[in-house]
Amino acid sequence: MLSARIAALSLCLPTALSLWPQPPNDDCADAVTLCAQQPMAGTNDAAINAMPVYCPPGGAGVWYTFTTNSVGGPVNVEVDGINCPDIAGMDNELSVVVFAGDGSCTPGSFQPVSMCTFDSVAFTTTTQGLLPSTQYWVLVAGMVNGNATIAAQCGFGISVEGPGVDVVGVDFSAGPDVIIPAGGSTQLHATGGTTYDWSPTAGLSGNTVPDPVAQPTESIFYTLTTTINGCTFIDTVNVEVVSLVHPVNTFTPNGDGINDTWDIPELRDFPQAEVSVYDRWGQRVYHSIGYRTPFDGAGLPTATYYWYIQVNDIRGRTDPYTGYVTIVR
Repeated sequence: MLSARIAALSLCLPTALSLWPQPPNDDCADAVTLCAQQPMAGTNDAAINAMPVYCPPGGAGVWYTFTTNSVGGPVNVEVDGINCPDIAGMDNELSVVVFAGDGSCTPGSFQPVSMCTFDSVAFTTTTQGLLPSTQYWVLVAGMVNGNATIAAQCGFGISVEGPGVDVVGVDFSAGPDVIIPAGGSTQLHATGGTTYDWSPTAGLSGNTVPDPVAQPTESIFYTLTTTINGCTFIDTVNVEVVSLVHPVNTFTPNGDGINDTWDIPELRDFPQAEVSVYDRWGQRVYHSIGYRTPFDGAGLPTATYYWYIQVNDIRGRTDPYTGYVTIVR
């Protein structure tokens, strides 16, 4: 019984921390890739790396890495959600420092490009202006401050963002939003990226190229996914489908000078538009190429009629517009 109590007590002692599984990124060579504006969870529980001399005394360090965009500039590294166990002698502060390096991961190869920043609550460190298209390293470690004797070993969240690392809108874009008429089409113009995966595929001529032709039947957001420097990025483009004509559904040809004809102002911009009106038996009662003389319903009784409009211009023919109009006398 006594031996069982001693074993149980030992699990509560700080030395038991060394028995916890070590995080895979407690070595620079296994640094985890950070992707711009994509927060991830981390921990430095049982990490064995000691803190470099660039920060106050500490230990239990874990490594991350990121690659700057093609522009370069300052990068913000944020640590939040710090969750440290309540263990006697253990600190509750984490520190962050960002390094330039040659990839060898040797102590002498690192040069700090940010201040050593630390806290027990969410905090951010900002680097100096970084070179474009260059790999950098981030070390998150536990602190030993005040009366603490053990470096903090905690869970946390970490993310990078800023002018030097943001990718969407800098090195990758799904292209500008566009407006097309119903039945029309447009060519999308993605830039950057290494691979392309458009979704959904409805109305697209292809989904693995940067510039497919889009001919959706209704307004839609297309999502484009690509991979850059081991990170997956997503951007969207809105293709808005609009009707070129908006006919009223009632007119009153009673000679009072108000709403006497079926007016369609938009057709003034389409002199080759074809307009047809049919009665309920499918008999055509009006037809015009262009719409210089609006339909006045002459000789027709009060009833609902059905129209067909084909908008034609130098770009070609759109899908037909259809609907109904009621003559009220």
